[in-house]
Amino acid sequence: MGEGTAAGSRLEGLLAQLSPAEKLGLLSGGTPFWAGMLAIVRDDASHQRPWPAGAVPRLGLSGLQFVDGPRGIVLRGGATTFPAPITRGASWDPELEARVGAAIAREGRSFGANWFAVVCVNLLRHPGWGRAQETYGEDPLHVGAMGAAMTRGVQRHGLACIKHFALNSIDRSRFVVDVQITPRVLHELYLPQFKACIDAGAASVMSAYNRVNGQWCSQNPELLTVILRERWGFEGFVVSDFIFGVRDGPAALLAGLDLEMPFAMVLAGTLPEALSQGRISPARIDAAAGRLLRAQLTIPAGDYPMSLRGCPEHRALAREAATKAIVLLRNEAPQGSAAPLLPLEGVRSLAVLGPLAAAVNLGDRGSSDTRPEPGVVITPLAGLQQAAPELVIRHHDSRSAAAAAAVAACCEAAVLVLGLDWRLEGEHIHPGDIAPVLHHTPPPQALTRWLPQGLVRQLWAPLAGGLAWLTSFGSARPGSAFAAGDRTDLELPARQQQLIEAVVAANPRTVVVLMGGGAILCERWRARVPAIVLLGYPGEQGGAALADVLLGRVSPSGRLPFAIPTSAAHLPPFDPMARRVRYDLWHGYRRLQHQGRQAAFPFGFGLSYSPVSSSDLQLSLQADEQLQVHVRLSNNGSLDTDTVLQIYGEPPGQQIERPHRLLIGFQRLHLNAGESRLAVVTIALRQLAFFDGEDDCWRLEAGVHRVVVAHHAEDPGLTADVELAAVSWASGPVPHAATARA
Repeated sequence: MGEGTAAGSRLEGLLAQLSPAEKLGLLSGGTPFWAGMLAIVRDDASHQRPWPAGAVPRLGLSGLQFVDGPRGIVLRGGATTFPAPITRGASWDPELEARVGAAIAREGRSFGANWFAVVCVNLLRHPGWGRAQETYGEDPLHVGAMGAAMTRGVQRHGLACIKHFALNSIDRSRFVVDVQITPRVLHELYLPQFKACIDAGAASVMSAYNRVNGQWCSQNPELLTVILRERWGFEGFVVSDFIFGVRDGPAALLAGLDLEMPFAMVLAGTLPEALSQGRISPARIDAAAGRLLRAQLTIPAGDYPMSLRGCPEHRALAREAATKAIVLLRNEAPQGSAAPLLPLEGVRSLAVLGPLAAAVNLGDRGSSDTRPEPGVVITPLAGLQQAAPELVIRHHDSRSAAAAAAVAACCEAAVLVLGLDWRLEGEHIHPGDIAPVLHHTPPPQALTRWLPQGLVRQLWAPLAGGLAWLTSFGSARPGSAFAAGDRTDLELPARQQQLIEAVVAANPRTVVVLMGGGAILCERWRARVPAIVLLGYPGEQGGAALADVLLGRVSPSGRLPFAIPTSAAHLPPFDPMARRVRYDLWHGYRRLQHQGRQAAFPFGFGLSYSPVSSSDLQLSLQADEQLQVHVRLSNNGSLDTDTVLQIYGEPPGQQIERPHRLLIGFQRLHLNAGESRLAVVTIALRQLAFFDGEDDCWRLEAGVHRVVVAHHAEDPGLTADVELAAVSWASGPVPHAATARA
């Protein structure tokens, strides 16, 4: 008997032994609602232990054990905090991301977890999105490649959960917003990255809170059944987003949802009656239960000791990720000098300034917030102090711009660490925001224990409505301690801009280091500053990584995963309180090109201490609908460096309006000083196609397609043309098919 046959027989045997009540119990989290909510509020439960589901002890099933962790396991107890995903996205390094995913899963297993919600591939449509830090960037191919790599890494040791399916890119109104979208836009931009993760072996998909074309995502049959299961062949299970992710239990189950987390709530309260009335068939219950059992049976075995948490190997990996993600945005010669300011060579005294220089700044304080042990996080100040003990370093918290400027004036150079933190952006969590869905909460057990069920229903409905009405008055305003959420102002706070002006006036040799999760507009001050470095949310080893780059021990190699425009007016409309929005083809670098505008810093942009050039571009068509791109890369500097080979396509655009240029492939490569090597990238022709919504298929336009090897989305680069015949493919998002070798 083959392994697959044996597993199938075991699954059938387990299903046969389950009672109808036990099968229904598999479809809800294993925590009662009111006890769970109290534990979250009183005991910080989300950071204490995994959330259980599906345990059946009498059959030896210990269940699914869920934990969050896009930047590291969120539980207390010594887990490593890695850079936030948007920061890791700047590395453009899928191989590194797979190693990070494996490390996070290994540490999670040491806590008893086996199911990990670490793969967020919602597209960054607007930099004001509060949870921008949880995804990888604005381009579907780039996001899909990074998400697929994370999926592969996690699946080596547990079950990966891909989120949030789909079109979740506004935080404040996520419980109510209805996203309107055409099939073309949906399939071209907002689904390919999910498909890449499914192809990489993801075990589960988390639905989103919002609606898509009028249907809640948790009960959207087009998303959960037609696309996910029928078109993509997904065999894993679908879980709701947490607590308020399900509105109608029977509708959700019929649409393709399998599990509500983390509490026994809407499904538990509605499915038994729907089953008894024939509105839900036993076969549908069995299908969902079977998928959840199958997931448990596929969890890899292994020994995962506590010593894995924060081990030297994982801390070194966190430092590598932070280093590779640092983006050098500007590096000019300061006044009175002929050489660029960075690296800081021969400097004997250094002012380290700014409100974030000595702060532990790892990201927001929402569901992905980590809990590192005291003293583990290396801040920018600590990183420089540890890396260069011979330097005279003077630190000032910069509450007074004049005092900070005075410190800067006394030193040979200044490093000014500014940007965003949890108070300015992040997941928006406030009772007022969940007022519209509070009527879905089950009644307290005290009522159900002592009163008849019919009376409980009569009493609880108006009580829950009153609670919703009361909490609606408490909705926090942006900028409050509770709000975080989406940003409507994309510039630095006024005090930080004043600090830049004062410090640069006192010391022209000033480096501005930016922290944060989304694009920060720099127009008011960027021309005055000789050097700008994007550090992002760099994790617990970020200060050490920053010191390596500033001091020239490592050449910066990060590339922007999003475009930074010169004006917020160049971005798509963005209303964090919107109840209804429409998404089109135009955001990020595609929108800027469509409008004929240049970015302040383009998508894919990043400087190096050792420039890399490309030459000898050649294209060759393969018989299996693949395009091979051959190009020679040369390190023309005196330092070893990494580079990111970026390949863009420029379609003919004869049949339909299309982006002028779109990313079709990339690869990160290491080049020694003076080294030259040939790189070969293979790209599926479907990467050049558009989605035909009327005929429900992908179409490749006949005509001359231009391939561009460029340093970023606006770089003229090297070009080569290839004439292609018209081709069409069956519906389904473009798979992640760009591979490379060198």
